[in-house]
Amino acid sequence: MPPVPNAIQLTDLTRDDLVELYAYPVEPSAPYLRVNFVTSIDGAVTVDGRSGGLGTPADKKIFALLRDLADVVLVGAGTVRAEKYGAAHTDSELRKRLHAEGLGGDPDGTPPRIAVVSARAALDPASKLFTDEGARPIILTTAAASDDNKKRLIDAGAEVIVAGENLCTAQSIRAGLESLRLRRVLCEGGPSLFGELIADRGVDDLCLTVSPQLVGGSAGRIAVSPLALPTPMVPRHLLLDTDGTILTRWERAHTRG
Repeated sequence: MPPVPNAIQLTDLTRDDLVELYAYPVEPSAPYLRVNFVTSIDGAVTVDGRSGGLGTPADKKIFALLRDLADVVLVGAGTVRAEKYGAAHTDSELRKRLHAEGLGGDPDGTPPRIAVVSARAALDPASKLFTDEGARPIILTTAAASDDNKKRLIDAGAEVIVAGENLCTAQSIRAGLESLRLRRVLCEGGPSLFGELIADRGVDDLCLTVSPQLVGGSAGRIAVSPLALPTPMVPRHLLLDTDGTILTRWERAHTRG
């Protein structure tokens, strides 16, 4: 395993530097699954039930960049409800440039689509996910979900993909996204989905922000699963902002060969 990289001051980096640090593998041949989370120093993943209370300017900058680089934003149904997800809104000119350089983005500058994992397709068709102006959302669900639920979401404008019989596994999620040629995947949670992906050995990359605050309370951790599966990760970089925010990126050792 390579040594832990030295910390770099975020203020010393240009946007192009950050693009290079966070770029996906060039022209991935299969979906590459990156997870992005923010946590407090004491491990809290939310404040009063939402992650927004942990955000810092540095975290928001990287959050936006990761979306600019991605083809699709993957998220669990519980997080969609808790965080009131709508369509993704990104920097169209940057996405055009990223695409021209083979680093992600989109040739027309179109934002990444939102893909929601919901085993029962139990989402509110009147919610912001379906009413917000933007790219058509994708719902990854199962054969066990009711036809009525699926139809309501299709009628609300979603593209519904059956990705499993009773559960959406990492393999079936990848297959569903691959069917749409969406290979630069950014998962924004929640903890249950992240835990399932770890249990399925489905995580290629973790971008973790440590927010410079203590929270206490009963907030959970970033990944929750009935099964523990230690997965060795390689540190790719560690960035520090002037307010104490720590931005790290970790990758499975085998993902780049």
